Amino acid sequence: MPRPPRITIQGLTHHTYSRCNNKQSLLLLKKTPYMFEQAIRDTQEKYNFKLIAYQIMDNHFHLVIKTLEGEASISRIMQYMKARFAERYNKLHNRSGPFWNERFKDKVVEFSENPEYYLRWLIWYLAYNPVKKGLVRDPRDYPWGSINCNIIQNYKSRVKVDMHEYFLSMGNTFEERRAQFLLYEETFRKRLADLNEEGW
Repeated sequence: MPRPPRITIQGLTHHTYSRCNNKQSLLLLKKTPYMFEQAIRDTQEKYNFKLIAYQIMDNHFHLVIKTLEGEASISRIMQYMKARFAERYNKLHNRSGPFWNERFKDKVVEFSENPEYYLRWLIWYLAYNPVKKGLVRDPRDYPWGSINCNIIQNYKSRVKVDMHEYFLSMGNTFEERRAQFLLYEETFRKRLADLNEEGW
């Protein structure tokens, strides 16, 4: 069956994710997450887009990217970022061959039933990935994600993260937006607890 065509309409918000080759746990080894963050920064320098959120896990990563009218497509952005990282990783480890298992997957936020709700829920979903993996107890303590940019005013992130209009629409001030956003975390935590009780 042929692969579905990539949605390349500009000005949309994409939840993208991709896995290491053979699902190997390579992304958290030694300098590797720093290298991935550098690949993000390199891509931000080359192309004009908004990075809404990111989460680096052991064998995969998640990005939330909003493309801009007249600028690079999501395909070009992701291809460059993944290629830059793989080139550096292979050179550092004196290896050849593919680093990534597949072409990246993506879902367009604006095509969901309730885009604003989905985007806010999605950011918490990504943040709780390392909690579900047992790497930390609180997503705020995980060093390879962007959640603190949404809940700590003027947070000094190693990677530039932009606030989506769906986040900004939650209030007129940072404190108002933060308070509303934390309600989504509370709902997410309750749902996660229910799933754990069900043996998820």
